[in-house]
Amino acid sequence: MADSEDQSQPAGERLIYDLNAAPDPASGSGNDLVGNLLVAQSGGPTAVINASVAGVIQEAGRHLDNIEEIYGGLNGIYGILHENLIDLNEEKARSIEELKHTPGAALGTCRYKVQFQKNPEQAAKDMDRLFEVFEAHNIRYFFYAGGNDSQDTNNKVHLEAQKRGYELRCIGVPKTIDNDLPHTDHTPGYGSVVKYNATTVMEIACDASSMATDDGACFIIEVMGRAAGWIAAGTVLAKEGKEDNAPHIILLPEIHLNEERFLAKVKETTDRLGYCIVVAGEGVKDAEGHEIGADKTRLDSFGHPVLSGASETLAEVVHGKLNLKTRTVKLGYAQRCAAHYASQTDIDEAVACGVAAVKAAVEGKSGFMVTLERASKKPYEFTTGLHTLGDIALVERTIPDDWISEDGWLPNQQFIDYVAPLIEGDANVPTDNGLPHFAQLNKVPVDKKLPPRD
Repeated sequence: MADSEDQSQPAGERLIYDLNAAPDPASGSGNDLVGNLLVAQSGGPTAVINASVAGVIQEAGRHLDNIEEIYGGLNGIYGILHENLIDLNEEKARSIEELKHTPGAALGTCRYKVQFQKNPEQAAKDMDRLFEVFEAHNIRYFFYAGGNDSQDTNNKVHLEAQKRGYELRCIGVPKTIDNDLPHTDHTPGYGSVVKYNATTVMEIACDASSMATDDGACFIIEVMGRAAGWIAAGTVLAKEGKEDNAPHIILLPEIHLNEERFLAKVKETTDRLGYCIVVAGEGVKDAEGHEIGADKTRLDSFGHPVLSGASETLAEVVHGKLNLKTRTVKLGYAQRCAAHYASQTDIDEAVACGVAAVKAAVEGKSGFMVTLERASKKPYEFTTGLHTLGDIALVERTIPDDWISEDGWLPNQQFIDYVAPLIEGDANVPTDNGLPHFAQLNKVPVDKKLPPRD
């Protein structure tokens, strides 16, 4: 993390990794492993997750002495268990380059989790099947692009390979718009979601401020973020350093909502400006710590209550208690797939993470996730590092307390200094007839060698 990494987290093994360095002859077994590479994606996509895959593929092509075939796993670990692999060597170089500007998960994604604790019998079957697939296709290099749960899966695969004595190098490629992975300054995908969301707040503010009403109005914009408020906090950049600019209130999951103080702030802002714009993380909690938007009758694939209405709940409170006209806006999936307005810095870093992952694996490393390191603040420069997967899996990083203003309504200058460089640069997205042109992979299937999965 920038200046305030949570020192309570285990230190683990941490390496700064130079993208331009020559292979280290003393780094484990080094360049003696020859076999095929498999890259897959998992969890919710970002605007730049495909850029990381492009980095993996393009760098793999520079190591032909070690990497013979380059395969993609369709729909993450779930597809790999079904032996659904595609031959990425059959894709056009242009298509791979176009991945850097293509949203979604080009290889397909999943939220399938190997349940070692909840269902150990099925987990054992999954691992047996997974390594049958690896052996059948001589997979020796495995790269998994994803967030907390994905890195947990990758770590378990790494440990299982060691247990079985199967030579396999596993490197995690970070991904999550939530920016909640520990031991990295930030994650690819975060800069782009902040750029899009902050711009949307500015645009809504222009619209809202132009509509004069006698009683004013409150606009509540809901963004993603269950436990950590990094996405909501990033919209503070829309203020451009001006007190009266939107957003006027940012509600973070890290801070329990004091309804009385919230209503007073909304009223004061509306009385003064004629309108108030609130940005709320979807996981904002009430005074007792309960998620105000949680639908406990519906659970997601990880057993969490579905978050389906923080903005509506807040709107009911504002309208009911202040008799103030309210409007809600959910940015939803749009915020994580807005590749047309991605941060070029974010794209560059996503590619660099894929490149660094391949370089580390070819040098003999396994059981690490690539990290982003802030090499310089002004001008902003980054490099990559490596951190042990075991310290990253299932750990959520939240915003430090000292990055939030004393009244709790907005992030402070420390946070602004941290996030501002991450949105820099405009992606030069190719277009056809005025619309963006996205990559379309041929997805040539690799011949299956095993019976269907049970």
